[in-house]
Amino acid sequence: MTATTGRHDGDTLDLASSVGATATAVAASRAAASKGPDALLADPWAEPLVRAVGIDHFIRVADGESLDEDDPLLNRRAMQEQMAVRTRFFDEFFVNASRDGVLQAVILASGLDTRAYRLPWPAGAVVFEVDQPEVIEFKTRTLSGLGAEPGARHHTVPIDLREDWPAALRDAGFDPSLPTAWIAEGLLPYLPPEAQDRLFDEITALSAPGSRLATEHMDLAGLPDDWAEKLTERTKRLGSDIDLAQLFYLGERNSAADYLAGHGWGVSVRTVDEAYASNGFTRPDDELASFGANSGYLTATLS
Repeated sequence: MTATTGRHDGDTLDLASSVGATATAVAASRAAASKGPDALLADPWAEPLVRAVGIDHFIRVADGESLDEDDPLLNRRAMQEQMAVRTRFFDEFFVNASRDGVLQAVILASGLDTRAYRLPWPAGAVVFEVDQPEVIEFKTRTLSGLGAEPGARHHTVPIDLREDWPAALRDAGFDPSLPTAWIAEGLLPYLPPEAQDRLFDEITALSAPGSRLATEHMDLAGLPDDWAEKLTERTKRLGSDIDLAQLFYLGERNSAADYLAGHGWGVSVRTVDEAYASNGFTRPDDELASFGANSGYLTATLS
């Protein structure tokens, strides 16, 4: 499997194009899954954020349109269940960590994530959000205009993850002596293999014993070579301009589980099928439904 050729070290990641547009796409799916009497999620800020970005296709997704009811992966129920599985996993990770006394949280590549505003944070919790300055400014300004208030002490860290974000995080008040709950949601496939390792190295260096990490676990070896091209072709039929084949780095890389285990983390992986079953759902019978047969959701605790 070859690496994508559409990315380069200095590419921009605004919310309307390139990788940044995927953050808007995810928010649009969260908005759709938060609608109606049978809503699977409760994210009141996703829809207004998507509307503020102003891209017509994403607004239609948020409204429950731009779907193919005959597609096993891209019909309304399948898309909402997939987003519910993903969102609930990371929501529960933070809720469980804070319940257990891990009160410092970091959201890497936070995009249009609204967990700092909508989760039931306990007293003393502090949440850091790391993303590019333009993304941080847009989300903070938009949510403020909507009257949204963070539910915890909230610090934004406006910096590109390709720069010295650990220093910027410490400058924002992060305390590396405290256990931390980290999430890297929807981030790893957009990182070159060496950047993924470096990210885990940096997280480990900043983490006190008892820190926790949640991210997706990818089994890229089990994916067909044209996985991204096939998914792009199907989503483009619905009006999307996101070319995943040009955005993903699908070259060989270290397994996140193996790499973290080798750096002192105790690792657990919930497979996609297990994650769906724990929510009372069945994974769509489609080869594009996950990042490979053994993919899923990873949690790790530093000993």
